[in-house]
Amino acid sequence: MQTLNDRMRSMDMSGGLYEIFQKALVMEANGESIIHMEIGKPDFDSPREAKDALIKALNDGFVHYTAMAGTAELRSAIAVKEKRDNGIEADPECEIMVTAGACEALMAFMLTVLNPGDEILIPCPYFSAYTDMAHIAGVNIVEVPLKLENGFELKAADIEERVTDRTKALLVNTPHNPTGAVVGREELEKIAKLAQERDLIVVSDETYDQFLFTGKHVSISTLPGMKERTVIVNSTSKTFSMTGWRLGYAIAPKEMILYMNKVHQNMSTCATSFVQVGVTEAFLNGRPFTERMVEEFRVRRDMVVKGLQAIDGIRLVEPKGAFYIFPSIAGLGMSSTEFCSRALDETGVAMVPGNAFGKCGEGFIRLAYACSRQEIETAMERLAGFVSTLGK
Repeated sequence: MQTLNDRMRSMDMSGGLYEIFQKALVMEANGESIIHMEIGKPDFDSPREAKDALIKALNDGFVHYTAMAGTAELRSAIAVKEKRDNGIEADPECEIMVTAGACEALMAFMLTVLNPGDEILIPCPYFSAYTDMAHIAGVNIVEVPLKLENGFELKAADIEERVTDRTKALLVNTPHNPTGAVVGREELEKIAKLAQERDLIVVSDETYDQFLFTGKHVSISTLPGMKERTVIVNSTSKTFSMTGWRLGYAIAPKEMILYMNKVHQNMSTCATSFVQVGVTEAFLNGRPFTERMVEEFRVRRDMVVKGLQAIDGIRLVEPKGAFYIFPSIAGLGMSSTEFCSRALDETGVAMVPGNAFGKCGEGFIRLAYACSRQEIETAMERLAGFVSTLGK
């Protein structure tokens, strides 16, 4: 008896990131010194005011269903934040949907907008959940390579080469996971022009919109002719260090949100009620918290860049945003998987092999600098010592 459908039987279950994470946890439990640079979660507590608001809501009995699209107060707060920070005009009544994390918003987009067999263009390397969700929805993925020599910036010319008659959507992620790259306004304008010429729907993952070290975030949805063909996905996981709160949202044209919300209803009904109260408070008063956190990540970014630049055989570009760096280890004579596995065994530094983020990631590794300055300093020392022994 076959218990799985065809899509599940053909899904890649090899992982990469979580295999490294689980191995690191076992080593740590056995008393080994592990520096976690594999998991992309800020090492900060959530804002105090948000936690207090959540606790009060829980104690006040706010424990039942909310409106499926989210409370009116939270959708209004999201609209204010997006207008203030990104210049995005969104009607909280009919263009914003609150979800149980950004991944649910992306999944709702896949199931609402794309048909089985449609193609979606995804920059590679990529956050692995993108391809898993597309696979679950029966959507075909076409990878658009991001190149080290271009600073990993997504280029309109590379997109255009891969558009076919079956292409329906394009995914844009800026600032980018796993490279930390940012797509500049000039290139976004070219991508927007191409999307309109080829009638593409754009899903814009803006999870790291607050994590820029230079300049200001530009959402492709704000460019002429793009609001009506763009779905924005965002999250509070990184912005307010709330990875466990599971609160995300989507902004899209009214007719899309109507049906995306229907999918959302049947996956999770609504985001957790008292969490929505805490997140509302974070949007209203948590901006100083985020600014302090991003400034700390800037310091850590500089430490990691300096440390890696001093190691022979490693090539990199300085990340402009997020809290990841994606250096090349191609010159060291081993695969990404072998490098990360040996580095963990021999140094206790947990990193992710680049091939966990798609075929284009082979020859690279991802480090998340979401750990303390002391841990970063120690990690760079350990890696330098490890690399110096290779080939001897």
